Amino acid sequence: MITARLRQWLSLVACVLTVISLKTEGASVGITFLQDAVAKGAVCLDGSPPAYHFDKGSGTGVNNWIVHMEGGGWCEDVETCLSRKKTDLGSSNLMVKQFGFSGLLSSQQKSNPDFYNWNRIKVRYCDGSSFTGDVEAVNPANNLFFRGNRIFEAIIADLLEKGMKNANNAILSGCSAGGLASILHCDRFRALLPATTKVKCISDAGFFIHAKDVSGGQHIENFYSQVAKLHGSVNNLPESCTSRMGTRPELCFFPQYVVQTMQTPIFFINSAYDSWQIKNILAPSAADKGKAWKSCKLDLNKCTPAQLKVIQDFRDEFLLAINGAGVSNSSSMGMFIDSCYAHCQIGKQITWSSDSSPVVGNTKIAKAVGDWYYERSSIKKLDCPYPCNPTCPKVDSESGLDV
Repeated sequence: MITARLRQWLSLVACVLTVISLKTEGASVGITFLQDAVAKGAVCLDGSPPAYHFDKGSGTGVNNWIVHMEGGGWCEDVETCLSRKKTDLGSSNLMVKQFGFSGLLSSQQKSNPDFYNWNRIKVRYCDGSSFTGDVEAVNPANNLFFRGNRIFEAIIADLLEKGMKNANNAILSGCSAGGLASILHCDRFRALLPATTKVKCISDAGFFIHAKDVSGGQHIENFYSQVAKLHGSVNNLPESCTSRMGTRPELCFFPQYVVQTMQTPIFFINSAYDSWQIKNILAPSAADKGKAWKSCKLDLNKCTPAQLKVIQDFRDEFLLAINGAGVSNSSSMGMFIDSCYAHCQIGKQITWSSDSSPVVGNTKIAKAVGDWYYERSSIKKLDCPYPCNPTCPKVDSESGLDV
């Protein structure tokens, strides 16, 4: 009996110490619901208020800000948006109240030396359009709100009032659909901040390419076109891009067309073998009726030689898109393109800056981003072709990551 009670007591003490440790580290950050935004129509798919997690800066970082936008795909039709509405990706009512900050958002100086004491904000994603949608009317048949752009504007306005208007340094970042949002909203973010603020953007796994699938079809092009039409996104895509695309402004969902005319410095962290893109752009289920790619998509070691050739060609196409956007030759843009089968790499310590983090050119992602932001050196890191990099994690980084 004594042993059992002692075990229970020790377990309770361990839990308390864990909570204290998390609070001390700033790892667990409470949620802020932006109730005032509802009156402006800036709401999630279900009409609930937008939300974010905010860990305040300190010391030398008190006037420096990172706004990081959560990812989580898109919804392209009423059916998928209704399903999404029942999750935390469509309703703030279903979001966790505490969120662990790690990687780029970590408060630990050792693991995040360049940004640990900045004001760090994680914007929750609940609109399904990479924060681009704005449809005034709400169909009573489905009661869906397509207001992603209003969410972006409302949250940035709120943060400006909370001190970001005095920022010395500011970064707009994001992962996956949030990484795409950090590209699409980068110049607007710059315009909303004082001219004296040093503003840059970071896109993690957000450089989705305009490519054909394994059947020769245009799956991802059609998908983004549906997203743009449903959410009314076109008016909120960068005008510097849409004005050049003629009758196809929705193609400005693809970064390769947007980045060419961007004015604000931006850094791209991406795998040339992005696991989400291989699964959903190159070999989506709709283009693989016979499921020939099923095993290969889960583990590149299980790909046939013919499939690996297609995947290597996809890498070539990805690099062509990056180079065509002018990233390689730009003095203000930076990149860290590794060969890991991964998607999103800055939100977790294991891939951001740890003993197990991927290395390209003797550099880890955290150091590459810091060197680029503070202009300690020009960062254009490009990995060799798969499977050359032994530092890549052995697991698909989509699992449980910040997407």
